[in-house]
Amino acid sequence: MTFASEAGIATKIRRMAARVRWGHPEFARHGIDPCRLAIEGDPGTPEAFSFLVLGDSGTGRHRRSSPQRQVAEQLLSHGADARFLLHTGDVVYLTGSSEQYRDNFIRPYREWLVGGDAWRRLRYDQLVFRVPFLPVLGNHDYYDLPLPLSLLAGLTAPPRRLLRSWIDLDVGWHGSFVGQAWSRAFLDMLDAVPEARLSDHLMRTRSAVVDGARCLLYRPGVSTRLPNRYYAMRWAGIDVFALDSNTFNQPLPPDPADLAEATRRDDALNRRRRSLAAERLALLNDLVRDPGDNEVEAREDRAAKAEQLDEQIRDIDKQLASGLRARTGRAPELDDAQLDWFAAALIASWRNPAVRGRLLVLHHPPFVTEATKWDQGQTLAVRAQLRRVLDRVAAALGDRPAGRPLLDLAFSGHAHCLEVVQVEDTGHGDAGIPWVICGGSGYSLRRQRPEGEELREGPPGADRVVARSQLFVGRSGRGSSLRRAYSALRVDVAEGTPLRISLTPLVSEKAEGRWQSSQLPAIQL
Repeated sequence: MTFASEAGIATKIRRMAARVRWGHPEFARHGIDPCRLAIEGDPGTPEAFSFLVLGDSGTGRHRRSSPQRQVAEQLLSHGADARFLLHTGDVVYLTGSSEQYRDNFIRPYREWLVGGDAWRRLRYDQLVFRVPFLPVLGNHDYYDLPLPLSLLAGLTAPPRRLLRSWIDLDVGWHGSFVGQAWSRAFLDMLDAVPEARLSDHLMRTRSAVVDGARCLLYRPGVSTRLPNRYYAMRWAGIDVFALDSNTFNQPLPPDPADLAEATRRDDALNRRRRSLAAERLALLNDLVRDPGDNEVEAREDRAAKAEQLDEQIRDIDKQLASGLRARTGRAPELDDAQLDWFAAALIASWRNPAVRGRLLVLHHPPFVTEATKWDQGQTLAVRAQLRRVLDRVAAALGDRPAGRPLLDLAFSGHAHCLEVVQVEDTGHGDAGIPWVICGGSGYSLRRQRPEGEELREGPPGADRVVARSQLFVGRSGRGSSLRRAYSALRVDVAEGTPLRISLTPLVSEKAEGRWQSSQLPAIQL
């Protein structure tokens, strides 16, 4: 049994669409862009500003010393003038359940919340942010509990000590209900608005106008909701596009015409799955034991390793399911509507003289050297789907300023590290894009892969470098030399054009039981 279950892509799309009344005729009647957000106070001129980035943070497993809180304090120290915060997903572990928001989200980020000094009384579905907090959905924000585990949790609730190992794994007592908790925390939940009041609600909340269309106004300290699971916003002439990569990360299937190759692939995946499952079972058996207080960190490491193995098994299951769909003639699951929206929005941004730069944020990274994510089926699928979109955009735009990539900077999470990856000349629309993986802000950290810093593509013997890692911050060393470097990022955007961006990694490192905070030298883009 796995720790979490996950709905299919079609179910995610349908459930999330219902929550924002996607396609309701009132949007068209009032000329409302359902995916556009305007933040109150946008200067509208190309002035200098700063913002913060964090991700994969929502842990509550650490009872004595919270890495998430250490990183939050770093952000408070270095981001007093930040205009907004981007979160790359996995706001709450392990299953995004509503009862975990208080300890796993509200408590560590209380300074950014209205009424945060009394954070215990805040409701997760009534949060108001002092500074714009702009998240995307992570895979854990969509997870639910498998039925047997959910029943076990409910039946044994009074003697919860018996479930101490599960509590340490952050599974909570129920799941997210296909992203419902995240939606109630961050979205303008239109399904809760009576039909008779919907028009008035839309006119009151969609009071901003951007590029000739009405859109949702985000008012820090007053009303801080997002319009949809994917959206765009602009600040000081910079367009920010936020995507939900959970609905276009289905692993690519093998060629169904090459049955022998598909069979070999599935056999290899099944062998790998059995090996990972056996390793996970051994870890879970260790977790059932109740070690002494001096083994708390070792227990947390085992729990984190078990969750890591669970993620790897889930990726294999997705690859096997993708191959089965292909062999049975069923179309792959893919959120074409979102990808079409992104392509159209990016083209419009390039053609808009008021826009001087473009940023992207989504959960799953297309390029990463973290040991457990670099070659996963979902990583390669997101790379392929984004590349397909960016190729369309490049073809539509034609010539651009020399050396200017389609995106000035892109952010992801999912891999539990901080990494800066420079994409090479791939021959596609993703060429030259700098990617920052910001997924080390509180949950268990991972190591860099031993294969090195270069990411290669292509058949054996004809492969080539498509990206290079320039910085990796995460887990390193072993035994008494073990170091856990949790991280976030400050981004400084200079005034004017051409666009100049500076990245300052903020690191809270734990080694030999002690914390040390630092900021690494800035990286100029």
